[in-house]
Amino acid sequence: MIRFGTSGWRAVIAEEFTLANVRRVAAAIARVLRATGGPPRRGVYVGYDTRFMSERFAREAGAVLAAHGFPVTLSPVPVPTPAVAFAIVSGRRLAGINITASHNPPEYSGLKFSTADGAPALPEVTQAIERALASEEGAAVTAPGSPPGAEGDGPSAPAGGRPASRTAASVKSLDIRAAYFKRLLGLTRPALIRRARLSVACDPRYGASIGFLDGILAKVARKVEVIHGQAHPEFGGTGPDCGEEQLKPLGRLVRGGRHHLGLATDGDGDRFGIVDRGGAFVTPNLFLATLADYLIEERRLPGGVARSVSTTHLLDAVCAHHGRRLFETPVGFKYMGEHLKSGRAFLACEESAGLSLRGHVPEKDGILAGLLAAEMVAARKKSLRDQVRDLFEKVGPLYSRRIDYHIDAAARERLARRLEEVPSSFAGRRIARADTSDGRKMVFTDGSWILFRPSGTEPLLRCYGEARTPKDLETLMQAARELILKA
Repeated sequence: MIRFGTSGWRAVIAEEFTLANVRRVAAAIARVLRATGGPPRRGVYVGYDTRFMSERFAREAGAVLAAHGFPVTLSPVPVPTPAVAFAIVSGRRLAGINITASHNPPEYSGLKFSTADGAPALPEVTQAIERALASEEGAAVTAPGSPPGAEGDGPSAPAGGRPASRTAASVKSLDIRAAYFKRLLGLTRPALIRRARLSVACDPRYGASIGFLDGILAKVARKVEVIHGQAHPEFGGTGPDCGEEQLKPLGRLVRGGRHHLGLATDGDGDRFGIVDRGGAFVTPNLFLATLADYLIEERRLPGGVARSVSTTHLLDAVCAHHGRRLFETPVGFKYMGEHLKSGRAFLACEESAGLSLRGHVPEKDGILAGLLAAEMVAARKKSLRDQVRDLFEKVGPLYSRRIDYHIDAAARERLARRLEEVPSSFAGRRIARADTSDGRKMVFTDGSWILFRPSGTEPLLRCYGEARTPKDLETLMQAARELILKA
């Protein structure tokens, strides 16, 4: 059964993620847009990443939407998710689809659906799509023929048959890169980066952001060196994520090339990875807190900061230090984006390497993150590690970690039942408050915390922890591991 998780629908290619199911999902989206959206003539933007058959899946989805009367604008090249969001907003389109499984392994594909504001669809929208799918279970499929403007193989029909007495709309091509580049340069300080004469290494991870971050940096940095800059459906055999393990080659390049920074994005460009001068990986939590401090202190951006329940409380400390509000949300950028759109927050960020700024799209943007990292180094004339050290002196240290556990659904359910009754203490620490808004989070009187949460995109149980010292963090994570393994 097709289900939308934290960020769209994802499944294994040729098992659940098939051409027939992509058509069914596209047809269900069309029916929901007809019922709840604006005028169909505003159209839908469709993009895709570099995975196996992504372009074909995108063309099929576009053909179905066009057959339902929605003009479709199709990217001619692989395109990052944040650029799809920008195409929706800048073109005043009704919605957008990106065929991608983001950071998931290469055997997966996925479909991210974004609404007219460029944000990931909220649960009420994806639930409506799921209901539309359920109502079409077992429906026959008939071929409508190729819609005007479509290229390549002729598309198959939308699930549920040809829309009754409806004229097919067009499918056109639009490369959004130039306009998107202009927007990002307007959100950052390119002149400052130019004056600093930065040397930067880039790793787009064989994915959809090839030519995007490195393409923009080529306009402002003194030198840009790229690795893994060729599209590859299996991401070179190392996967599309941009965590510490995947970025070891980038670290070696930064160290050997004496670059100021190494900047990476995941398979669809919504997540960032950062390597500091000397080749040291910078964790997303430390970068996000340091960035928030920089944007308040140096750029004087007004407003507060939104973070997910799993993201570092260093952001809370930064906001308290500067007298700003902190907004906590469940995991998923669709929730944090609401604070950007309302203007309450100038920055929205999450532990899983996602951020965006007010005035941009309410979708995480790893390309923007990389440019902001370059700007910070240029503006403060310090390495990121030195900036983190300064932040710790200012607001106090916090150390965080996430460990993912592969345990079956029954064990996850047993653990959830055990955590229903919150104890008075855990790992020798008294519990100040418990949060069940997204998983089970225990915040302790000393400011440390632990969170148990099932992944919304993978069959994993995620365990997050944060404490004042590395030793205290290790104690917390060990106690959590023992609890999990007993489930």
